[in-house]
Amino acid sequence: MKIYNTMSRRIEDFVPIHEGKVGMYCCGPTVYNFAHIGNLRTFIFEDILRRTLEVAGYEVRHVMNITDVGHLTGDGDDGEDKISKRSKETGKTVWDIAAFYTDAFLKDEKALNIEPPVVVCRATDHIADMIAMIEELEKNGHTYIADGNVYFSIDSIDDYGKLARLNLDELMSGARIDVDSAKKNPKDFVLWFTNSKFKDQAMVWPSPWGVGYPGWHIECSAMSCKYLGKHFDIHCGGIDAIPVHHTNEIAQSEAASGEKPWVKYWCHGEFLLNDTGKMSKSSGEFLTLSVLISKGYDPLDYRYFCLTGHYRSQLKYSEEAMDHARAARQSLFQKVAEMKASASPSSEISGKAEEYLKEFDDAMMNDLRAPQALGRLWTMMKDQSVSDADKLAVLIKMDRILGLGLDKIEAAGESKVGGPEEWALVEKRAEAKKNRDFAIADSIRAELLERGFVVKDTPKGPVLEKSV
Repeated sequence: MKIYNTMSRRIEDFVPIHEGKVGMYCCGPTVYNFAHIGNLRTFIFEDILRRTLEVAGYEVRHVMNITDVGHLTGDGDDGEDKISKRSKETGKTVWDIAAFYTDAFLKDEKALNIEPPVVVCRATDHIADMIAMIEELEKNGHTYIADGNVYFSIDSIDDYGKLARLNLDELMSGARIDVDSAKKNPKDFVLWFTNSKFKDQAMVWPSPWGVGYPGWHIECSAMSCKYLGKHFDIHCGGIDAIPVHHTNEIAQSEAASGEKPWVKYWCHGEFLLNDTGKMSKSSGEFLTLSVLISKGYDPLDYRYFCLTGHYRSQLKYSEEAMDHARAARQSLFQKVAEMKASASPSSEISGKAEEYLKEFDDAMMNDLRAPQALGRLWTMMKDQSVSDADKLAVLIKMDRILGLGLDKIEAAGESKVGGPEEWALVEKRAEAKKNRDFAIADSIRAELLERGFVVKDTPKGPVLEKSV
């Protein structure tokens, strides 16, 4: 298997630290709002990476954090606490905000058929681990205290910024030192706040430096090392994390342990774009998965859409592109249902079908080239020399990576999906749509999704499918 390593800026042969095993850490959500579909694209990419590693024969220990200690609106130490800001806007406690949006995010992941991480670790459960790492940094001479806060000194190491390839001289010449006058170097960052600029901070804990709360970057370092050790295989995230968050993670993790490299392979997903550019919460220009569902899309339509672009390439969202993705996925599902009505997957795949599977695997094993892999799938589907039994067998194997739930599709003509209660809701939704009461129709759709069903409108009327 080959994967692009952001640290080296090239595609490398993947060789794990421990034979047959992979430690993989993925930066999780900051739970102050719903994840937008740009965020979710990154998590789909990480799921595809994990599935590909598993198909390659590796046992993957996938760890993901939940940032439920609200970090700041800026990637550095500036801005406003995101969860506290949301608390003020809604009148709910910071703890309720974090719990609600954590639950919403995990539901989104399930709807997108993203495999649950082996470990989901919440920052608020690991404050002691963060304090222990800061104490180690302090002992090793990498910290200083100013205005009551504990800072990491980037001048205490000789390779700060190597992931982002930062030119520190250029950064220093243009730095706005007045952002935080307590910093010795403008690129230094806070490990622990005791002198918060926010009054009545809700999330605080006792520490050797006083009552306060951790800086944003320390949580990922402390939790990844706790669950994966001081040297592990893969660290994932979006490309926006490279210049600050991942750069600071590397600095503090390697300074704390004294071991280099902390991570062997760095893997980053590109942005999802809309008409205004990068999709982001701060701009207010973002779409959630529930909005896509309200527009008539299945969550798996979005997963399929993400598969049509390489994870390291920017992907432009539009409803036209989503319509094409929905049509392709529905066509694939229909063809699979029709084939299942007359055939069962082969126990042994014939030569031509095996060739298609190998080409698919080769594409995915070469830096996750999903668009090329999908191309081999569709070429096989149109190849009349390959039997339906072989096609079904190959599709099920391909879907171990694609994650579209092809193995759960029922044969065409089988019994109606859903029971009397679900179909009563379907009829109630149809009546609400007829009366143009779209809020009620959307709430019923959401309730059916909670029950494990996706309702779809077709020319012949609404149908139910099992969600995966």
